[in-house]
Amino acid sequence: MLTKIATKNAPGAIGPYSQAIKYGDVVFTSGQIPLTADGALVDGDIKAQAEQVMKNLAAVLAEAGASFDTVIKTTCFLADMADFAAFNEVYGAYITSAPARSCVAVKTLPKNVLCEVEVIAVCR
Repeated sequence: MLTKIATKNAPGAIGPYSQAIKYGDVVFTSGQIPLTADGALVDGDIKAQAEQVMKNLAAVLAEAGASFDTVIKTTCFLADMADFAAFNEVYGAYITSAPARSCVAVKTLPKNVLCEVEVIAVCR
């Protein structure tokens, strides 16, 4: 059975999708970008934007009954691969279990942000 996950502690979906979908004991998050829970865009460098992305993911995972400790796969999208090292500093402070990961540079992200991250995690 599919369960839609929604929390007011992260920005709401800005299209026809859910913040996350839970299937059994696994949760699949939608990509999170650096918007606050009220939808305001976080200005700043890659570190400031990555911090907000990780806070959003933490809120969605918590609502689903998961956490960064139970993440099994991440996909990271960067607007500029030159930000890779700085992004990794923030990412590594939150996700310490070394799950499988893909990280790619893309031409453009929604709202011209610098990063977006989605995760797959096991729920407790």
